[in-house]
Amino acid sequence: MTVIRIIRMPALEAALLKSELWWAGLTIRERWLVGTLGGLLAALILIFGIIKPLQTARAEALADIRTYETLTARVRAAGVLVAPGARPQLRAEPPAQAAEAAAREAGLTATVAPGGAGLTAQVAEAPYEAVVGWIANVERTTPLRARRVELLKGGAPGRVNATVEFGQ
Repeated sequence: MTVIRIIRMPALEAALLKSELWWAGLTIRERWLVGTLGGLLAALILIFGIIKPLQTARAEALADIRTYETLTARVRAAGVLVAPGARPQLRAEPPAQAAEAAAREAGLTATVAPGGAGLTAQVAEAPYEAVVGWIANVERTTPLRARRVELLKGGAPGRVNATVEFGQ
């Protein structure tokens, strides 16, 4: 058996009765005006109290993400600090094969084609960090340097489609 306990709040009941009497005392025109004002006030509170702060927080979060991605790319591109004279060993194979080998090591499938004064490599649907690490590895272990990098948002979060032009 369920027991339901009704709590009486005389102050609340008195305030509700007072507001009902006030509302009943208004003319139809005044009720429309007060109702419209209440609706506008609710809309303003919704827009400036909830929606705008959420949009601002989202924009700040996206800006932070872009900043951290840029910093991550710069750190990875800078590579590991090595003592002077202890440069990483350059790969023995031709640059195109070296870029493909570096892609395989990073777990990527890169399509490398000669173009212009260097190479053009395309990577489809790969993790962002793996692509940035691959570019840094190619720059450390080959005479190639990234001249143009185009990263497009992939189909899933954290995945990108990349087109990289390498030159010497």
